[in-house]
Amino acid sequence: MSISDKYCVIMAGGIGSRFWPLSTQKFPKQFQDILGTGRTMIQQTYDRISKVIPKENIFVITNKEYVALSHQQLPEIPEENIVGEPLMKNTAACNLYMANKIAEINPDATMIVLPADHLILKEDVFLEKVELAFNIASSQDYLVTLGITPTRPDTGYGYIQFVEKKDSDYYKVKTFTEKPILEIAKSFLESGDFLWNAGIFIWNVKSIHKAFEMFLPDMMQQFTACEYNAETEVSCIELIYPKIQKISIDNGILEKAKNVHVIPADLGWSDLGTWTSVFENSDRDENENAVNIKTALTYDSTGNIIHVKNNKAVVIDGLKDFIVVDTDKVLLICPREHDQQIKDYVLDLKSLKKGEKFM
Repeated sequence: MSISDKYCVIMAGGIGSRFWPLSTQKFPKQFQDILGTGRTMIQQTYDRISKVIPKENIFVITNKEYVALSHQQLPEIPEENIVGEPLMKNTAACNLYMANKIAEINPDATMIVLPADHLILKEDVFLEKVELAFNIASSQDYLVTLGITPTRPDTGYGYIQFVEKKDSDYYKVKTFTEKPILEIAKSFLESGDFLWNAGIFIWNVKSIHKAFEMFLPDMMQQFTACEYNAETEVSCIELIYPKIQKISIDNGILEKAKNVHVIPADLGWSDLGTWTSVFENSDRDENENAVNIKTALTYDSTGNIIHVKNNKAVVIDGLKDFIVVDTDKVLLICPREHDQQIKDYVLDLKSLKKGEKFM
């Protein structure tokens, strides 16, 4: 297919509360250099996809609060390609919003939708699978997703079950399962026909429009009634967004559609959704501590992630498998195994400090 028909949408609207206190509502994780690479997560996402898609065909959809920050971090992208949603309505709405915008520009477009905050170590494999996905989605009425080859029975990911067909590069999807309990995750891994759901989607604008018309017709009608032009777009979108159903693209479309296909991919992938996932993907010292500064001393301490701002001197003695994060406003110390509880810490602190400018 022609490169001019290839488009990309980077979804960058999340708050990333599981990365608190480094990630906050004002400065979420996609705009931070979590692993100390010199590029933020959204910049790394752009760097990867810009090797196969021209910058003028790359769009970002984010919360309207982060539009200026997105411009600042991605000056290569035309300003009009960075779109701010007036409200957070999960991923179905933002996918339709951007499919409509791209279809107005090019009715033959095929688009890839990427989360802004994922780690992909095997970039060459990623680009190879993306090329395959574009070829499939542009030539057939398929909704295509990349499924990650699982390495462990993880309860933090969604799973995609596929119908196996020998000697094929892609498979028809049978079921989607949201984050399962450990025993079910183990059975998924043992069966060999399940992949992790990475939230990476590729489809032609005609195919995704057809799916919305079939499975989310009210949302399709709401957006269709909104005229897209320079003078009325903002006010129109702000008018319809409060009325739009809050639902994910997975629940609203993919779990119901019969034309979803998955490409298995071993990408060296992580959604970097927790501090433990950062620990697993960070360089570690001889005691298996992941430390982001040179001014830290550890004694009888193993398996910790220590993330401190401003090169503050830190001494840690006798700590094992803990998360230690120090920012200008907050110090977090908790066991790594409690990383899923960080959202609860944030809510409890908000209740504790209600009415104060704490976050």
